[in-house]
Amino acid sequence: MAAHVTLPPLPMSQIHSTLHTASGGFESACRIPALPSSHRSHGLHGHSYFATVRALLPQGWASFPGAEVEELRRRLEACVAPLDHALLNDSLAQPTDENIARWIRQRLETEFGVPGIQQVGIQSTQHSGVDLDVSGQAHVWRRYRFQAAHQLPNVPAGHKCGRMHGHGFEVILHANQDLGERDLAVDYDHLDEVWAPFHMQLNYQCLNSIEGLANPTSEVISAWLWERLKPQLPELSWVTVYETGSCGANYDGSRYRIWKELTLDSAIQLKRAPAEHPLRGIHGHTYTLRLHLSAPLDEVQGWTVDFGDVKTLFDPIFKAIDHRPLYEIADLPDGDAASLAAWVLAKGRAVLPQIDRVDLYETRGSGAIVSVDRADELIPV
Repeated sequence: MAAHVTLPPLPMSQIHSTLHTASGGFESACRIPALPSSHRSHGLHGHSYFATVRALLPQGWASFPGAEVEELRRRLEACVAPLDHALLNDSLAQPTDENIARWIRQRLETEFGVPGIQQVGIQSTQHSGVDLDVSGQAHVWRRYRFQAAHQLPNVPAGHKCGRMHGHGFEVILHANQDLGERDLAVDYDHLDEVWAPFHMQLNYQCLNSIEGLANPTSEVISAWLWERLKPQLPELSWVTVYETGSCGANYDGSRYRIWKELTLDSAIQLKRAPAEHPLRGIHGHTYTLRLHLSAPLDEVQGWTVDFGDVKTLFDPIFKAIDHRPLYEIADLPDGDAASLAAWVLAKGRAVLPQIDRVDLYETRGSGAIVSVDRADELIPV
């Protein structure tokens, strides 16, 4: 039998939101006629697009409880099928990432019967995309990298981050295209222009020697960037800083959030699936699990929660589900992503009360998000 952590469950009344998520890709050519003829995107070019949708789905929407991800993915793939290996201009006059996202959202709602859509995203390159939020506002985002060293001067003696070390940092700038009064919407080129001097200031540097970054935690770096970017980019929605590929921080001008990402390889079966359905049998996934934590900033340490503490305290729970037959865990109701994410949230909050959201993906972009509060705040990472 698989080991499991016997911790008190989180009352269901504390789980305010369960979102199901699905994704699908398509290969398309396009041209953007509205851009100047000299712009690289004015002429014919192409992308490997990646679409995502997150929805609050009512009970009974799918054919059986636990089938929501599979059904949502099926409808999204059918929705974008006309765009695959096609010229996008045949479907949209101006096929920008934002317009593609709006086209997908409308079709999902009106033609494919997907209720409760909270977010639709389009990623056109590895480093850029647009997310439509629940109100229909478009947040354009762009990913940047810089190589730098740092040390954290206020950590306890012996803490590894007290030693000088380095990271390949990543920064994502998110800007609301529907804010402001500029003649042209915020686009990737504008974000590049705004970011360029910061890259020059940060890349191949020791962050501790930069004014304002004497204690350069992920949280401090995100706030440092926000304070300097916001006057130049009023549309800035939030700043994301990746310290490593599996952890980082968000800052929106008032609140800090951090996350820690792990992967687990586990076997499951869906107990509520019909006897003849493939999901009823034993199968498995390489899951991507993201723990999101929210807490006030410790002004001395410069962090909300030590990433090392997150890893240490969560480790017994992780070991209970990694390389395990999850269907043998007595208090796990079922093997679908939403049930497992809720279980992780309950166990996680018992040892780390700062955890307020768990993302669990069976495959890239397809899974479930379970939140305790601020359920509509879907910061992409």
